[in-house]
Amino acid sequence: MDRLRTLRTFICVAEQASFAEAGRRLGLSPTTVTRTIAGLEASLGVQLLRRTTRSVRLTEEGALFLARCRAGLAEIDGAVESVRGARSAPRGTLTVTAPVMFGRLHVQPVVVELLRQYPDLQVRLLLLDRVVSLVEEGVDVAVRIAELPDSSLHMLRVGEVRRVMSASPSYLAARGRPTTRADLRDHDVIRVEDEVGRSAGPARLTVNHMDAAIAAAVAGLGVVSSLSYQVAEDVAAGRLETILSDDTAPALPISLLFQSGRRDHPNVRAFIDAARQHLQGVSL
Repeated sequence: MDRLRTLRTFICVAEQASFAEAGRRLGLSPTTVTRTIAGLEASLGVQLLRRTTRSVRLTEEGALFLARCRAGLAEIDGAVESVRGARSAPRGTLTVTAPVMFGRLHVQPVVVELLRQYPDLQVRLLLLDRVVSLVEEGVDVAVRIAELPDSSLHMLRVGEVRRVMSASPSYLAARGRPTTRADLRDHDVIRVEDEVGRSAGPARLTVNHMDAAIAAAVAGLGVVSSLSYQVAEDVAAGRLETILSDDTAPALPISLLFQSGRRDHPNVRAFIDAARQHLQGVSL
């Protein structure tokens, strides 16, 4: 238990970038925290933290050690939770991340339902269109829409989406409906810039966010390529029509990622169960 306490102290110092603040959060004196970290570094034979009068920063070895400590303690905490009360009610903080639009449309409703159901649960929802490191950023569950490489993380597939092309009825009435991808050469295309900020090709309009591209298509400015869930509401309302349907194109999986050993944690388990139930009834 002393070793676990030492590792938790190191994690707290690294996260707070302060010996004094870590001591306050852990109920320890700054001297005790300092001695604990010094003893840990001596036992490992490496410097984990670089101290100055103004800051505390991780060394390269410290950053690697921090990631392994977080993963290892997550395994231990998961084992403890499964023994103490695998069916206990969710409580404390659950941190979830998801892509911005998908999170707003399909993850936030899950969070709302969980908060209504479990009064002792708090949720930190991070809607980000970037890949988040679960270990480094303290995330419990990540929602990803992509083919994922093998990793130490556990993955649960909960659905799938397809890429579609769409345009407004007014645009199609004025310019005609393309029947092949080659026909798009004679149409106005709306594109979203790629991750490095360059357009994927020539276009009448290029924007840096999918919301803006879809709004432009609804306004009749051209044809937009998107994931199916991103235009589902506009298609259902008649503001957009899908074109060039290709049912043979591979679907992209919707997956929940979480650290090994965390699935049985009451908070994570509750989110997984609620997300699976919600996504089964949603047109994606």
